Amino acid sequence: MGELLNLVTPIHESTARDYLQRANDEKVRCMAKAREYDYHYWDGDRRFGYGGYSYIPGLWQPVAQGLIDRYGLNEDSSVLDVGCGKGYLLYEIKLLLPDIHIIGFDISKYGLSNSKKEIREQLFNQPAEEVYPYEDDSFDLVISIGCLHNLRIQELETALGEIQRVSKRAYTLVESYRSLSEFFNLQCWALTANSLFDVDEWMWIYSKFGYSGDYEFIYFT
Repeated sequence: MGELLNLVTPIHESTARDYLQRANDEKVRCMAKAREYDYHYWDGDRRFGYGGYSYIPGLWQPVAQGLIDRYGLNEDSSVLDVGCGKGYLLYEIKLLLPDIHIIGFDISKYGLSNSKKEIREQLFNQPAEEVYPYEDDSFDLVISIGCLHNLRIQELETALGEIQRVSKRAYTLVESYRSLSEFFNLQCWALTANSLFDVDEWMWIYSKFGYSGDYEFIYFT
């Protein structure tokens, strides 16, 4: 396995969350709506997802710089983002390295159509659990942030296998928990997650499905 990183956690921890309010707010109906991954998930009411996922200049810049530093990315490098959403992280990487080759895909057509126009042509629609249209070792770095925990276990096998196959190096981030209180909060908050696993279970999954890249977990404390 690779190493445990701490790139996105500071952004995650900067947001306040009322876990019980979400759990008691028609959560099953909100889950169903969120899983359409349309306007309501990205830019509608907070009960359905992000509550407005707009580009904030510089928000993802520390993560972009962290990836560049960690993996030695340069203008000749190539990066694939699995589950790229609106592509804000790829855009920040592009700002730092204007000639870098970036590609991203996501299940959400709405998210893609509302991405930064400067990189929109490099984004396309595809589920993370289907075979990727690339040869082995096609990318210097493959990343997946906040996507894989939305898959079921059999879909994780395909997705992790594909990430491993097309990457020279890889980094993934998923939601997880280390205690019963964090497990409870995750259950209250998660709208789209199908794989609610603790850290040891995720590490077993990575090993079982042959993933050897870096990883990060975010927790709901």
